[in-house]
Amino acid sequence: MTMKIRDIEDIKRLVDKGESATLELKKTTGQLERGMETVCAFLNGKGGTVMFGITDDKKIVGQEVEDTTKRNIASHIGEIEPAANVAVEYVNIPDSKKQVIVIHVEESRQERPFMYKGRAYMRIESTTSVMPRAVYNEMLFNKDDVKSIWESMVNPNLTIDDLDDNEILKTVRLGIEAGRLPENTGTDIPDILKRFRLESNGMLKNAAAILFAKDEMSEYMQCMVRLARFRGNDKMAFIDNKQVRGNIFYLLNESMSFVFKHLSLSGTIEGLEREEHLSIPYKAIRECIINALCHRSYRAAGTSVGIAIYDDRVEVENPGSFPADWNVENVKYEQRSLPPNPLIANVLYKRKVVENWGRGIGLMIDECVKQGLPEPEFKSEAGFVVVTFRYNSREQDSPKREQDNSKREQDNPKREQDNPKREQDDSLKGSKIETASSKERVKEILVCLTEESMNVKEIMSHLNKKSRNNIMVRYILPALENGYISLAYPDKPTHKEQKYIITSKGRAALGMKAKNM
Repeated sequence: MTMKIRDIEDIKRLVDKGESATLELKKTTGQLERGMETVCAFLNGKGGTVMFGITDDKKIVGQEVEDTTKRNIASHIGEIEPAANVAVEYVNIPDSKKQVIVIHVEESRQERPFMYKGRAYMRIESTTSVMPRAVYNEMLFNKDDVKSIWESMVNPNLTIDDLDDNEILKTVRLGIEAGRLPENTGTDIPDILKRFRLESNGMLKNAAAILFAKDEMSEYMQCMVRLARFRGNDKMAFIDNKQVRGNIFYLLNESMSFVFKHLSLSGTIEGLEREEHLSIPYKAIRECIINALCHRSYRAAGTSVGIAIYDDRVEVENPGSFPADWNVENVKYEQRSLPPNPLIANVLYKRKVVENWGRGIGLMIDECVKQGLPEPEFKSEAGFVVVTFRYNSREQDSPKREQDNSKREQDNPKREQDNPKREQDDSLKGSKIETASSKERVKEILVCLTEESMNVKEIMSHLNKKSRNNIMVRYILPALENGYISLAYPDKPTHKEQKYIITSKGRAALGMKAKNM
């Protein structure tokens, strides 16, 4: 370290200048945590000094320093990531047993951004504050070692024509609405990709395909989610099984549709509106799936995210691992945010798919506890991270009622006779279920929506149906999964004013021309 405090006179000269962008004064180490936040901010800036033993009116009072004080300081320095070169000096006050504690750091441009207790800090004038995500990402992207991350590697075979313009522009629109992108972002696709740091020297990075690929690409076979609903509490037999491929937003929507299809719905009345609840809180399972898609390891082409639904639990697994210094306990309670795929994470944040910085795991826990369920379980083993949500199996729909309706339908010959074995065979192939009866049901709902959007209650009334669950599972979800209809609020499936809209594909299925928007 270049700075050296020799005696109390050096202390006086610094204190007389007052707090600044490089100097912080604290009365005692009772404020050690706040002081270390400033040390972190100095490391992310031009360096600086924190002194303990100085009052707000710049009076040098010092404090008695014991071995426990020194150990406490060393412990807090160890909370800085990555490990930093921090100098600590103890300057005697003449004719006193007290000392001034001086902690100093130099500028560390090559190693930053630094974090203290899982958060990054920055210094503006004489104020220390939490570093905004955009600033953190800027520092992170400028580190040399980021260039070796798989998502940041360029693919000379990937072109703008391979990307979905609509998803890119939707990301911009949602980012502007959320206040996370400037209003002058524009609609120029190449410029947007540059803003998102998804291109380098005219070539697109792997992250661009993960986020916005419009078709299944053979080079990105890892862009896949395995979805299964098992009978009972093991993997001996399943009643629904499919694989979906596509960009990250498509995978998220397909995953949530599958979850809605196979987890029980229950209703409560909130004011004048009926609010639907899943067996597992919607926000918790959605956050878990987002985390799996965002933070997974994409390097190995043969890997994928898996979502398995049992009678008593849901397991979400993704290839990867927790950071080396994390364990099961601190990953539950420490709000860290060290994304292994910062490019992907940044775009998800801009689009407001990711809400809060480092808050995902805490949100999952809070939502489950709020609903009276056990906390989710976190496990990292054999190259995979597995999150398990447990619920009361009595609240879960019976698999026989959910898919295997053959006996019940035989008792009532007037009911439609779907073949459960054929449906299971179709799902094994990863295809959509297209029985004659299901096609007819889809057609019915499309006819409903040709002139206006409708909510579930309106659709039930139009089709003269009394079972909400029947309408959701047998009519709405198949139409959604096949792209014949879409949600009015696609990012909030449980929105209290949710309605369903016929798509251009749905109109084409009815032999109608696409409606001018």
